[in-house]
Amino acid sequence: MKLPELKIGKLIAKVPIIQGGMAIRLSTARLAAAVANEGGIGLIAASGMPFEELRHEIRLARKLTPNGGIVGINVMVAARQFKELVAVAIEEGIDLVVAGAGFSRDMFSWGKESGTPIVPIVSSAKLAKISQTLGAAAIIVEGAEAGGHLGTNRSSREIVPEVRAAVKLPVIGAGGVLYGRDIMEMLKLGADGVQMGSRFAASVESNGSEELKKVYLRANKPEDFVLVHSPVGLPGQAIRTPFSERIMLDDAPKPKQCDVCLKKCSHKYCIIRALSRAQQGDVETGLVFSGKRMREIHDILPVKEIFANLKREVAAIPE
Repeated sequence: MKLPELKIGKLIAKVPIIQGGMAIRLSTARLAAAVANEGGIGLIAASGMPFEELRHEIRLARKLTPNGGIVGINVMVAARQFKELVAVAIEEGIDLVVAGAGFSRDMFSWGKESGTPIVPIVSSAKLAKISQTLGAAAIIVEGAEAGGHLGTNRSSREIVPEVRAAVKLPVIGAGGVLYGRDIMEMLKLGADGVQMGSRFAASVESNGSEELKKVYLRANKPEDFVLVHSPVGLPGQAIRTPFSERIMLDDAPKPKQCDVCLKKCSHKYCIIRALSRAQQGDVETGLVFSGKRMREIHDILPVKEIFANLKREVAAIPE
């Protein structure tokens, strides 16, 4: 079999794969550009970035994609500076905006004004239909298999067909997509493409520290994965670490000072700092978000090799 193209508005990705936008600073220009250069859609994770850093990352990604690959941003709606981050990206001519961890009606008008495709991450057909009415360019459907903030405990394999029946937009299946067979399964369920996070988190170009990548490779049993309560107000899927265990015991240290980075926050602990610590290599006091199927990943590969493997796996599937 062969992978189809993915069309979102005027954008055409030669390979129907969107790289998940993983914060804090896992998905930066290097990873997004590597994915874009392979014909997929690369995302820079904007959440937690100062505006000038985001500008720098977008400009760097452009330099690293001389043939004009597709680069977007992923940003949490829950972020206090959500609107400003989207505005910076649009000013820099970003190809598309992916928004999760909440839902914003306003963002669709920003996209309409600038001609920038807005792609919400949803977990229900109802929200997909609302998004279509408001002007979404495509819909990412995320299920319980995904890493990070979750909007449902249902599998994406259940939700994708419901969304496909509800909207006429491109539908992208997300959560638990690792292999060529997973991509083809999503396409058979009615998706036009997939979003993959875990496989790209465990890549050479991922901006995570070596210690963080070792945690990914060590997590190889179902009990290594836990659901934690996030100060954002959503459950988050993470790898079991000393810090995630403290969260589950309601024993995580409260922040001594607050940067007011979220619109609403329980202040139980600082999620931005916890994710940043893990990204920088402090996996004892850091929070490591990950999809459940990370346990099937046993190597850190270059993005080019990941794409080659996926294409080979798809080609081996009989028509």
